[in-house]
Amino acid sequence: MRSTHRRAGAALLCLAATAGLVSCGGSDDSASGKTTLDYWLWDDKQLPAYKECADAFEKANPDISVKITQTAWNQYWQNLTTQLASGDAPDVWTNQSTYYPQFATNGQLLDIQPLVDRDKVDLSGYQAGLADIWVKDGKRYGLPKDWDSMALVYDAAHLKKQGISAADVADLTWNADDGGSLEQVIAKATVDNKGRNGLDPDFDKNHVKTYGYLPEWKDGATGQNGWGPLAAANGFTYLDKNPWGTHYNFDDPKLAETLAWFRHIIDKGYAPAFSKQSEVANAELVSAGKGAITIAGSWTISTFTDGKAKDKFTFAPLPAGPEGRKSSLNGLSDAIWAGTEHKEEAWKWAKYLGSAECQDKVGKRAIVFPAQKSGTEAALAAHKAAGRDVQAFTDIAADKSSTFLLPVTEHGTEINPLVQDAVQSVILGQAQPEPALKGVNDKVNGLFK
Repeated sequence: MRSTHRRAGAALLCLAATAGLVSCGGSDDSASGKTTLDYWLWDDKQLPAYKECADAFEKANPDISVKITQTAWNQYWQNLTTQLASGDAPDVWTNQSTYYPQFATNGQLLDIQPLVDRDKVDLSGYQAGLADIWVKDGKRYGLPKDWDSMALVYDAAHLKKQGISAADVADLTWNADDGGSLEQVIAKATVDNKGRNGLDPDFDKNHVKTYGYLPEWKDGATGQNGWGPLAAANGFTYLDKNPWGTHYNFDDPKLAETLAWFRHIIDKGYAPAFSKQSEVANAELVSAGKGAITIAGSWTISTFTDGKAKDKFTFAPLPAGPEGRKSSLNGLSDAIWAGTEHKEEAWKWAKYLGSAECQDKVGKRAIVFPAQKSGTEAALAAHKAAGRDVQAFTDIAADKSSTFLLPVTEHGTEINPLVQDAVQSVILGQAQPEPALKGVNDKVNGLFK
């Protein structure tokens, strides 16, 4: 969500897409006597909030300047990996659970536990469990930044036209055998180019105008806003333990059943075939009327509530499966580069980013839910003032029996493409679920031997 760069020409270069080729570490400005910290993030929507935090931080610490670099997700990790390999990384950057284990193992993250102890940082203000994610073998590699959960989002006018009420969507059930009431709603919400829905005997699945459901197939080994919530609701668990498990369960029949159901609704014409699925994001496709329902993360709330999307979409709870409703509960942190020449200054900034003062500012902008409880309350108040109902995200997050952690293990960046490719082969019809998942699970677990 955040990044940084230096002063003058290097600062401008760090803002470019080629930042990975540029020296972007912090610096000392001998003329002003200031230390300039580089801070990187990927989310452009959060950039204004963190600029506000930087302004307040610099006012309180006039000897420190913070330079923020924002780069889109894919380029962000490419640039960061390149900078770390070259030994000239940003002082502080936004970290994510898939990437952080490799950075920690490679000694690229500063252990902040001694600083937390020294400064008596109170961790009780964070939402339960978030601070623990960033600890391994007694070392702490970040303070929690925010959290996210999942919910359904749907085109309210389209569903109403098909005779589907808000109450229908608010209490959906799902199972891998017949799809439960979720499949019935998806079928009714699917409309061909002659206005017939998926339950009509004359429905033409080869000429669909609006798909009832838009799945996500490019979310790595977690299926965070794709297959993950339904697989978990079907009884699937990723690991022997989480975080820091060493044996994955991608060969679990519960996951195979879930993927088979997704392929079933594609075969019925209720969801687009993966081979024909647009490169355009599901949020944009739903906005364009190409789909009626999808799963969304809480970090996308503003996508569905601002601008032209205002009043068009409604959020609803995830469907309840055999094991109940299940949503991932994920979070980010801000990492300090172990090689920074400005450890104390970087710690001051990271500590401020993790504070209620900064996170309350972030919360008031209602883009994400901050990790600090007070920041979450600020976000909820801002959503309420704007007339947005985001209860589907907050209710499930508050119910610990309904949430699960995304995997935090070694080899995350190697596991992601392996599993994503296997899942996609199933959805393309190139492989059957059981053998494809068994094969990839053997490869994944082989990484730990």
